[in-house]
Amino acid sequence: MILQDFLAPVRQSILDSFAGHHDQSWARQLVVHTELEGLPDISNVQLALLGVMEDRGTTNKGSADAADKVREYLYPLFLGKWDSPIADLGNIYKGEKLEDTLVAVKEVCYQLYKNNTIPIIIGGGQHLTYGQYRAYDNMEQTVNLVCIDSRFDLGNQNEKLNSQNFLSSVILKKPYILFNYSNIGYQTYFTNQEEIDLMERMYFDTFRVGSFRNNIVEAEPVLRDADMVSFDISAVRQSDAPGNLTHSPNGFSGEEACALSRYSGISDKVTSFGIYEYNPTVDQDGRTAHLVAQMIWYFAEGFNSRKGDYPFASKNDYQKFTVLINEGEHELVFYKSHLSERWWIEIPFNESIAPTLDRHKLIPCSYQDYLKACENDLPLRWWKAMKKAI
Repeated sequence: MILQDFLAPVRQSILDSFAGHHDQSWARQLVVHTELEGLPDISNVQLALLGVMEDRGTTNKGSADAADKVREYLYPLFLGKWDSPIADLGNIYKGEKLEDTLVAVKEVCYQLYKNNTIPIIIGGGQHLTYGQYRAYDNMEQTVNLVCIDSRFDLGNQNEKLNSQNFLSSVILKKPYILFNYSNIGYQTYFTNQEEIDLMERMYFDTFRVGSFRNNIVEAEPVLRDADMVSFDISAVRQSDAPGNLTHSPNGFSGEEACALSRYSGISDKVTSFGIYEYNPTVDQDGRTAHLVAQMIWYFAEGFNSRKGDYPFASKNDYQKFTVLINEGEHELVFYKSHLSERWWIEIPFNESIAPTLDRHKLIPCSYQDYLKACENDLPLRWWKAMKKAI
């Protein structure tokens, strides 16, 4: 497959408008897909911007132009003290049908995954997450998906794929590669009780927006366990992100959105990150585009702060803690990294029964989970992971 067949170069007018910017700006440091020089060599590129010119299947008509608007605010930003080269591969063309665009997202992301390049996707509707997800089909692994969203997007599975029902396709369509789904930031008045009950029955992890409002750091273990992250900009409150037709006066603040993006980047497991549903036609003073640009900056900053302590490190690089629950009924084994001081808990899967779950044997947790275990309280993360292995 030739990537260039799917990708439109970055518009020359955008490049020209930033030609005189500082040498340390994104505009001057990015490796860019241009009309004159074509697709750059990405063999050593670790992060790649990827716009998608698609707004069919979403109520946010106009979101197909999101990526170019975000570039106007991203390119002038200064890079941090980073070693990882970043590319801007341009925009995936709009297919003849929505399904064609999804195939293009899948194929481009798959090629980037194989190259150990993390795509930073700027949509388009959030149903493009399905293409981002299906790109893992040939990677011979199960996938943990985290959606930062005010809704679950289960919708009506009998309708065509759209931004309100894409999660049903992720769960129900073959091949079945989903190991865990987590939602960060759902708002109960947008979510019917049947959907909440379904999430509980499937042992998925769901967190209301209020769960992290006063302690956003508790979202870090959830994102540390993700393979892919999908961020619906409607999860951010309207005052900070007005460029969305399904926004709400409640939600995460701009600062919290940037923190969640940084936690996504710092996770050693995350191999794709998408920001969806930004609609420049209803934005105010470029406020949302500016926020999305800063979220991308924080993802890159997080990526360049990775410690490599999971899943690559040896257990010798951890401090081990064993906690007995209910007078020895359960033996919980915790590990604390010497490198990052982050915590994990071991899940005693029977490999003969569940050989494909080996990469999920250590799941991220927080110090608070360890303290609760010391008080004879089973951590919810441990219990749900055990249920998935049965």
